[in-house]
Amino acid sequence: MRAAVYRLIRQFFDTRDVLEVETPILSAAGNTDPNIESFVTRFTGHVDAGAPQRWMRTSPEFPLKRLLAAGVGDCYELGRVFRNGEAGGRHNPEFTMLEWYRVGWDHHQLMAETIELVQDALALVGRRAEVVISGYRQLFLDELGIDPLHDPLETLQAPLRQYGIDPAGLERDDWLDLLITHKLQPAFPRDRITVIHDYPASQCALARIRPGEPPLAERFELYLGRYELANGYHELNDASEQAARFTRDNARRRERSLPEVPVDARLLAVLDAMPDCAGVALGVERLLMCLAGTDGIADVLAFPFAEA
Repeated sequence: MRAAVYRLIRQFFDTRDVLEVETPILSAAGNTDPNIESFVTRFTGHVDAGAPQRWMRTSPEFPLKRLLAAGVGDCYELGRVFRNGEAGGRHNPEFTMLEWYRVGWDHHQLMAETIELVQDALALVGRRAEVVISGYRQLFLDELGIDPLHDPLETLQAPLRQYGIDPAGLERDDWLDLLITHKLQPAFPRDRITVIHDYPASQCALARIRPGEPPLAERFELYLGRYELANGYHELNDASEQAARFTRDNARRRERSLPEVPVDARLLAVLDAMPDCAGVALGVERLLMCLAGTDGIADVLAFPFAEA
């Protein structure tokens, strides 16, 4: 099934003239996101070869954006990524990510293409999914009667009291995430693709923020059944704003007593030259789990982490 999905992915993008590329797994810069922990290793060879401390990629995003800035055009990468501390029934510290970028597109156009790819994958096992697309705020209003952008924190916390969650260190966005994982996501039907778009600006990650009242992050997440498969952005291409976000990430790391991570100066040096585009990352193992009808990631791996 994995081999069939790989063939499908490559055929899907070949017919659309999206170029397959390959970028480094080891980098002198890391992912500053305080919610993601990277593996770190050291190069022991000649000192002139480059920075000895290297970070294993958590996604190919930064080098792909450097290629976009260099003019490569629409492109994708299918390869292994690594995240420390993430192991269990649904997570493996190394896994396969598909990430692609479309020049001149926004996140709504990319949502449609991502849905098409997932439907094509479902067809491999004789399935097709209903599609539901909802704005982030509207989903909360429809399903929980909560306005995630304006209601007080106490209103967000009330539906989660039954879970006995320790509130220490949790901020508003953490409670919103918990509402999705505990109250919304479990109710998504198995044969439904759910796409949520236009997130609170505080959850922008590397997406553009659309001005307004309130401002919104131009990003989306796609779920198949209960599983989050993909996370996409109308990509930020403002180097000064991206540098400020990296700085905020490292400040949060210090607050949490986590090590700071070196920012990708090479990305920042060319980000202003990156064309307007949209990009998305999709977890291949999550897709395979849905196709195989299993809740265990070990079922779609040759050897899971404990047996590697």
